[in-house]
Amino acid sequence: MPLRDHFRAPLDERRHWEGFHATWPVMIVGLLHAKLPPRYFAEPRVHSGASAEIDVTTYESDDVVTPGTRGNGNGAVATAVWAPPRPTLAAVTDLPAQDLYEVLVYDEKRHCRLVAAVEIVSPANKDRPEHRRAFASKCVGLLRERVSVVIVDIVTTRNQNLYVDVLELMGKSDTSTRTDSPSLYHAACRLTRQGDEWLLQAWAQKLALGESIATAPLWLADDLAIPLELEASYEQSCRLLGID
Repeated sequence: MPLRDHFRAPLDERRHWEGFHATWPVMIVGLLHAKLPPRYFAEPRVHSGASAEIDVTTYESDDVVTPGTRGNGNGAVATAVWAPPRPTLAAVTDLPAQDLYEVLVYDEKRHCRLVAAVEIVSPANKDRPEHRRAFASKCVGLLRERVSVVIVDIVTTRNQNLYVDVLELMGKSDTSTRTDSPSLYHAACRLTRQGDEWLLQAWAQKLALGESIATAPLWLADDLAIPLELEASYEQSCRLLGID
């Protein structure tokens, strides 16, 4: 099935791109299940919105001794409460809200260590400089933890190339993108050792509307990679959602 434009008419008038982006990671996981060695497993992760909530549970107890008090047989005795100095900075800030459409691959034999991530780019990842920096910083952080990363970008309404941003953050460049920095692409990246040096390797592939999506390498270890069949999972997602 050729790559469709999910962000412009006529398709975006009939199907929401958010629905496709939420479905694609699940289909990728389904195909990976048949290809991953037994010690590995994959999970989809989807989050769309302005913030992520953290649940904090408060436990009540009659015998709780709060900071700044000390307990005795008759209960807590108040002592002086320490007050921190005034902050050197107090400024209103906007924490970048990151959409997450990803597949995470773990290694059970290494205490469920994260070994690979497939990051599907959303429009919100590209719409503002701080969002692009946050996405690139996340990918660089994963690479530095020896997690291979595959960036998949089919967003047609924004022209920025986040793969280039990732390389710039690492002080590198890809000769294949110097003269032509495609807005539609996928790029597989990993850090590996070569003797006493760390080597950044990348496999970038330009995508085009109306054409099929090439297979990308998904690295699970220094000497182990499996094919990430994006075309097959893309086709399954489209069929499930009634996209022809």
